[in-house]
Amino acid sequence: MSETTKDMISAEFPFESNYIDVRGSKIHYVDVGEGDPILFLHGNPTSSYLWRNIIPHLVSLGRCIAPDLIGMGKSDKPDIEYGFFDHARYVDGFIEEMGLRNITIVVHDWGSALGFRYAMRNEGNVKGLAFMEAFVAPLLDWDAFPEMARDIFKAFRTPEVGWDLIVNRNVFVENSLPGGVMRELTEAEMNRYREPFSKPEWRKPVWRWPNEIPIAGEPADVVRAVEEYNEWLQRTEIPKLLFYATPGALMPPPMVEWCRGNMKNLQMVDVGSGIHYLQEDHPHLIGSKIAQWYGSLKN
Repeated sequence: MSETTKDMISAEFPFESNYIDVRGSKIHYVDVGEGDPILFLHGNPTSSYLWRNIIPHLVSLGRCIAPDLIGMGKSDKPDIEYGFFDHARYVDGFIEEMGLRNITIVVHDWGSALGFRYAMRNEGNVKGLAFMEAFVAPLLDWDAFPEMARDIFKAFRTPEVGWDLIVNRNVFVENSLPGGVMRELTEAEMNRYREPFSKPEWRKPVWRWPNEIPIAGEPADVVRAVEEYNEWLQRTEIPKLLFYATPGALMPPPMVEWCRGNMKNLQMVDVGSGIHYLQEDHPHLIGSKIAQWYGSLKN
């Protein structure tokens, strides 16, 4: 990546903070633009900050809304387990409380599982799905997990060891996050990602997410949920836009090809080199391509 391209990726977060009560807790969100909602859902260990350079490409086309998942970003940190279904209840509640209709959903990482599940259960309320580095299907075994991250994620899922690594030592934020980006994140960017988890007691969501990854049949309830929306993704005619990178992480070439062969009404964009947090390496390409695709969707 050239220095010029790096300079174009801003660390600034030029959006006002908004809050809404969902299930007794405050959810923080960005809300800019007018028109049909474009809902951005992040994953682990990020926040709405992940979308900061992408939203400006779409703000003239629709109402861009980017919440922080419960326990993450600037959202409240209630004393809950932070499992996948906990997050799903808050996302569903957020959409209901906000009164969002005719939604285009843009998702990444665990945001994809949450967004796909919502879309499957509310197909009539969804205009389109854009996704990148997504949980499209359960992983049959550890061989399907990215080799570069396999050992550390096995450790994350090991009782006591994972808690020490993620909660006590903050390894996910300090190492796994920047390790999933091709360029070097600036100190200003890292500080934005560190801030929500600056205290060990705030890191439970970051720890729980790796333990929810549907791999080798566990956890069974998450595996079932992903299998269910995987089958739906093969049936639905909702327009889809997939961004993929090389080598990728959650979506290596075999998974990309599976999507190409099994999803209807799918457009695909190769962003080039990338690992997992594609928004930090290619935000302007992603934003401009979503805008182009969004302009083709029927109201």
